[in-house]
Amino acid sequence: MANSRSGEGVTERIVRVLETFSTDRTLQTAAEIGRRANLPSSTVHRMVADLVECGLLERDEDEQVRLGMRLWELALRGSHALRLRQAALPFMEGVQNRIREHTQLAVLENDETLFIERLSHPNAGANITRVAGRLPLHASSSGLVLLAYGSEELQERVLAKQLRSLSPETVTSPAQLYDVLAGIRRDGFVVAPGTVETVSTGVAVPVREGRGQVVAALSVVLPRDAPARSAVGVLRAAASGISAAISAQRL
Repeated sequence: MANSRSGEGVTERIVRVLETFSTDRTLQTAAEIGRRANLPSSTVHRMVADLVECGLLERDEDEQVRLGMRLWELALRGSHALRLRQAALPFMEGVQNRIREHTQLAVLENDETLFIERLSHPNAGANITRVAGRLPLHASSSGLVLLAYGSEELQERVLAKQLRSLSPETVTSPAQLYDVLAGIRRDGFVVAPGTVETVSTGVAVPVREGRGQVVAALSVVLPRDAPARSAVGVLRAAASGISAAISAQRL
């Protein structure tokens, strides 16, 4: 597959094709992929055929296309996210046994909050996040922690954008958000009622590696009327355990 006339590289076009899939859109026709990726029909049909041949995409019996198992296999090999998830999972299970709502692990990826694991009780309250789902950094407790401990360049970049609301209580004022981030760095946690959904409260703490750098955020999502502060100690203890497990992986 050669570069396009616009100068766009092959890799860029492959990424555009793969990005048309989501947790809600797992099956597509080649025509739908082309429309969503803004690629010519002949180009996308050729690309889909090539990606199916090498296993990165698969066709079902109706000739619709989905992400291939080989893509999943390659993504897991040596993945930093996988190692982090493996270190965190036993401690997340401990949090979940105590809190019995939603327990989540998120990382910073491309100026967004990427959720790499979630444990949920069958009777837990509302929560829109999903594994491999994303949210804006300013709009969830996990994202606020990642943004608070991110670089000054990251904060300036995020706050320079128009901050969209996920609920009436999402903080979208840059001045107010600066105050929130300063409070997180001072206290080491955040309690964020209603930032994603008005019926829920997010509570999050940082997860650090051995040198002290924040590499993830550990959070719980509680019903709005639940006592949120009691979750902070549980999360902090788990985050400390995850940090120790990360350090042990490096030995």
